[in-house]
Amino acid sequence: MKEIVLDRILPCVFAGREDISGDIWHQKVVLERGRVFLVEAASGTGKSSLCGFLMGYRRDYEGSILYDGRDVRTFRTDEWVEMRRSHLSLLFQELRLFPELTAMENVEIKNQLTHHKTKQRIREWFDALGLADKMDARVGQMSFGQQQRVAMIRALVQPFDFLMADEPVSHLDERNADAMRDIMMEEVRRQGAGVVITSIGRRMDLCYDQTFCL
Repeated sequence: MKEIVLDRILPCVFAGREDISGDIWHQKVVLERGRVFLVEAASGTGKSSLCGFLMGYRRDYEGSILYDGRDVRTFRTDEWVEMRRSHLSLLFQELRLFPELTAMENVEIKNQLTHHKTKQRIREWFDALGLADKMDARVGQMSFGQQQRVAMIRALVQPFDFLMADEPVSHLDERNADAMRDIMMEEVRRQGAGVVITSIGRRMDLCYDQTFCL
């Protein structure tokens, strides 16, 4: 997939409101593969909804979202499965890890579907993110910042044309945020992918090609 076009989309919950402004809602926006985008927003303005729209988890919006010219509303279930396995990856704001499983088990759930990374490479990422001693710890016993790093590893163990990260460093100190950025961007460059980062304040330190405000 080379580009995503947002054609005058608007969350249905905002329909009829005259105070909606910004760079995405009611606009035509093109997100190209290979570029890095930042979406800055205040809480409650729809940035997490935007991620849900792009991933096909939510359809409660007006307007159209096009993947290489095709309206995503026409996708069948099996096409969405393939899209999320091979073309789109998302680091959820709420992470959506399984608390009863270990950190490594949470990552392996996806990697066993994609067979995209070796266990050695995954271990190297755990080590680089300061989690080498947490691989066999249950996620429910880890801090939110540690869980964010596990969720990022999980997001990277698949092929993707676009990676979306919803507030990826909200609970990380500067050192861990930089480590996460470096690992993420190394994989993004390797795959030639596009990146969409959202933030309500603290942002990942990157050279963004374009910034949108909601």
